[in-house]
Amino acid sequence: MTDRLFTETLRAAVGEDLLATRLSSDVIFADLGAETVRPLLTFEALSDLLTTRPLAPPRLRLHRRGAPVPPARYTETGESSRAARTLIRPDALYRELREGASLVLDAIDRLHPPIGAATDDLMRLVRERAQVNLYLIWGDSHGFDTHWDDHDTFIVQVAGTKSWQVHGPGSRRYPMKVDADHTHTPPEGTLWEGVLRPGQVLHVPRGWWHTVKGTGDVSMHLTFGFTRATGIDWARSLLDRLHEVESFRRDLPRFATPDERRKHHDELVRLLAESAEGHDLDAFLAERDARFPRRQSFALPWAVDDAEPTADTVVEFVPILPPALEHAEDGAGVALTVSGRRYRLPAVAEPVLAELAAERTLTVGELAERSGTPAATTAQVLRALVRHHLVLLRPGRAGT
Repeated sequence: MTDRLFTETLRAAVGEDLLATRLSSDVIFADLGAETVRPLLTFEALSDLLTTRPLAPPRLRLHRRGAPVPPARYTETGESSRAARTLIRPDALYRELREGASLVLDAIDRLHPPIGAATDDLMRLVRERAQVNLYLIWGDSHGFDTHWDDHDTFIVQVAGTKSWQVHGPGSRRYPMKVDADHTHTPPEGTLWEGVLRPGQVLHVPRGWWHTVKGTGDVSMHLTFGFTRATGIDWARSLLDRLHEVESFRRDLPRFATPDERRKHHDELVRLLAESAEGHDLDAFLAERDARFPRRQSFALPWAVDDAEPTADTVVEFVPILPPALEHAEDGAGVALTVSGRRYRLPAVAEPVLAELAAERTLTVGELAERSGTPAATTAQVLRALVRHHLVLLRPGRAGT
């Protein structure tokens, strides 16, 4: 199972200080075991993805020794539904890989459910959006030169081996993709060095320089990347709130006297300081969580034909982060906010929602029993939740 890979398996291997002191601040190495990560991706599953999905540059691309391989070397133009599109040529792809190219496939979490489940679990751990890219290489070459990333990463080795050197933070701490200073230079020496094998995980913080090379063997690894909220995100949120302040909506007094412009400036500074003082950090993070996107997914035919689920129907909770449940002031219902939308449901939905938020996937029968809600009421609640895209309903599991 990959849906608890980070919140349970990795956290147990690293320790409870993972989030409080080590995340984004230290190199973290853990050996979870090859069998633990095997369900994430196999070569057979990857071959199926390449066969059935319309993948082409820039989403699927090749690099060799720090430079991109021209797509014309491994693609051709084909036709689908009378429209021209770019296709990967299998023979050309094999040739480039034999010659030391590194294959990169972006956002594989949106293509392969086991990786998607692990990505959702990582997002529940760090409470930030995440994306997973695949890296595949043969031989002792490298796809990229020594570099740093503008996001935090967890590297999960799924097949073969790869050599890593983590050099540490460079001359500019916490560099960003959009930054005023582009002279970020690497430090001397190496903080961590080793060869990753299947089942091993490495965390490299944002802005830390690293060098990655093949070992002569095949290597297939997944890079789980996520970008944490910063003070700049807090400040952007503050700016949005300033639309409610009349003085900030008013035109600047460009043609007034210097004294009038100075008074206007002083008023803006005062109001800005007052707004910043009242822009609580905890409230900002809570609002950010409430707007956290849900992964796109569909539940046909249930959401359309309003069919009643049976006891063995599988229920999957859609929100990635467990939403806070709020009681209505009149005590007549419960409310929750998901992806920026607020939903109000009758009070009987509360124990069902609480159990779903904790367990995420249950059969209808299990959900009714654990929540202490009659089966008929549970089914009624689920019919409402699936219409609002808060749950997915699937056919019953074998053996249930």
